[in-house]
Amino acid sequence: MVRRDFDPDTVQPDGRSAVKATLFPRDAAGPWRGSCPGEALGGQITVLAYGNETPGEGPRLHVHPYDETFIVIAGRARFFVGDDVIEATAGEVVLGPKGVPHRFENIGPGRLQTIDIHHSPVWLQTDLE
Repeated sequence: MVRRDFDPDTVQPDGRSAVKATLFPRDAAGPWRGSCPGEALGGQITVLAYGNETPGEGPRLHVHPYDETFIVIAGRARFFVGDDVIEATAGEVVLGPKGVPHRFENIGPGRLQTIDIHHSPVWLQTDLE
């Protein structure tokens, strides 16, 4: 499929170079494997990696002043976003809108692995539990 969503001649580079950063070291232990702030890349998003092996476990209830997008890479999760409860499996994406308290948990079987995209160059969070 060929896409032509915009005219490339109308977009000017802003002078930034490509940058690489580490999200997590290969031997990282624990559920929070790492984060990469957008500031480190000169970008507008922060990326986190989360995973655990235990059904019922996950991050505590919290809120951000920006949107958060969750990508389920492996396993199954139950997301609690405000009054909504959403189950998602590998390959699915869930949005946590800014200002809405949210949390998620592994619902098994096996490992839950997510990539969490914070729509901010820095990770800002208030835990509510």
